[in-house]
Amino acid sequence: MFHPNPPPPPPNVQNPPPARGRAGPPAAMIAALDTAANPSSVHAEGRAARRLIENARRDVAALVNASAQHVVFTSGATEAASTLLTPDWQMGRGTVRMSRLYVCEADHTCLLNGGRFPAAQVTHFGIDADGVVRLDALAAALAAHDKADGLPLVAIHAANNETGVIQPVGRVAEIVKAVGGILVVDAVQAAGRIPLDMSAGYADYLILSSHKIGGPKGVGAIIAASDLMMPRPLIAGGGQEKGHRGGTENLAAIAGFGAAAREALIGLKSIDAIGSRRDEIEAIVKTLVPDAEIFGTGAPRLANTTFFAIAGIKAVTAQIAFDLAGVALSAGSACSSGKVGPSHVLKAMGYNDSLGALRVSIGHATSAEDIELFRTALAGIASRRAGREEAA
Repeated sequence: MFHPNPPPPPPNVQNPPPARGRAGPPAAMIAALDTAANPSSVHAEGRAARRLIENARRDVAALVNASAQHVVFTSGATEAASTLLTPDWQMGRGTVRMSRLYVCEADHTCLLNGGRFPAAQVTHFGIDADGVVRLDALAAALAAHDKADGLPLVAIHAANNETGVIQPVGRVAEIVKAVGGILVVDAVQAAGRIPLDMSAGYADYLILSSHKIGGPKGVGAIIAASDLMMPRPLIAGGGQEKGHRGGTENLAAIAGFGAAAREALIGLKSIDAIGSRRDEIEAIVKTLVPDAEIFGTGAPRLANTTFFAIAGIKAVTAQIAFDLAGVALSAGSACSSGKVGPSHVLKAMGYNDSLGALRVSIGHATSAEDIELFRTALAGIASRRAGREEAA
């Protein structure tokens, strides 16, 4: 969340990684870069490269208690979503059709866009004022689904990328299974911050992203509960990833992803300490700006995320002020902070989001000094706002 002022080009501070352990992502990537062979080659060098990939596959699977053989590496979560959100699936040599996609209104745009489904075959279901999915709305939509045309495919995020609100995915899964549907869960924000267990029927398919857990950008994964049924490949090629994703694997990025997954699994043991720091930040917000709105507080949330709005101040304006004071945060999710427009998440929650909101993400490396820097920056913003109100 924080950087020195004046800053050099800052690190990826929106989702800071846990403290580096043995052979963290950078070391794992450097070692992989020394392995120049193609992982599909059968000679000794190729087999060495393949071992790096399979070790990473096991580490990523362990983070969500899944089977390593059901992990498919992709270029990131967006590709994973585009792969899974398709009407065309395969079961052995046969085909299975998904006739309609059901997506939560607060999902990331890579899910909201519907993947390979035509817009006319996408149904959105809502959330309440706390940002929690309306289970009744989902159940009603699925009850009306005509299975004569094909199966329902449901996509939902495990935790929201703006508010940090955690969804009741277990209950969503019960509703989806009751009608014979398939459930895709975007676990990008949740992985490494809450326990995820594929063995407990958590989802049929999970989507993960490396850089959200402190690994390199440009690599993600699809994790399946089984390999009985898989989507028609988005990228067809030389048969890599058991034919589910063509193209020579990004060896260094995958190795870094595996190392980050190992560290994220260890970091889950100390996640409560991050929650205490998040609570401290929110107490500062309410003390310095009593009329600030902190979103999602009526629901379970990720320990590392807070999303708040300051009345009368545009989020982008406040973001710039924080940045000049040495605090890096975003006006919305990092994916959308460069775009002009209201938050679709807040709109779905029923809020008037004319000014936007600020997202603060913290991690294991966030210190007391960092929090004090946040306090000082916010105090300056609050003072300037008070001055303008007096002048008016």
